[in-house]
Amino acid sequence: MSNTLPVEDLSKTYLEHSMVINNFVIKIGSQIKDSLCRVFGDSVQYEWHENDDKVVIPDVSIICNLRDRKNVSFTGIPRFVMEVLSNATEDYDRHEKMNIYCKVGVSEYWIVDWRKKQVEIYLFDFKEDGESYPYLYKTVTSANKEELQMVMFPNLHITFDELFDIGEY
Repeated sequence: MSNTLPVEDLSKTYLEHSMVINNFVIKIGSQIKDSLCRVFGDSVQYEWHENDDKVVIPDVSIICNLRDRKNVSFTGIPRFVMEVLSNATEDYDRHEKMNIYCKVGVSEYWIVDWRKKQVEIYLFDFKEDGESYPYLYKTVTSANKEELQMVMFPNLHITFDELFDIGEY
């Protein structure tokens, strides 16, 4: 018995992953359009010196310094990043990507698990020596879904049900 998923399982994962990203971008994008900030889905890449100029592509990012660009990449720091977990990326999103976002100065990081319908909201703070570290600010599930709220953008709203509007297939 091989460990590879059948093709239909992979496409289903990809579809739900994309739907969560699109739900966020559409809902938040309609609210943010009159500001200097923009929300992007997973088509935008970032390059940072702190990450040896390696390209990082978040699933969702909100950036307010759109002029900080190098060719097709942003060099500015997004204030908000969201990663939607999949079986293939969960470890990378929880460890390596979180450390990168922490190091460069992202303010708020959501890890969204559509499989569990759960959002982990991480904020980054500084130790006395100036080193940044992530901490889990809040976990939101269907049990406390009314508590889903962006910390850095309190005027922008997406409900738990809007975020996880992925249908049942």
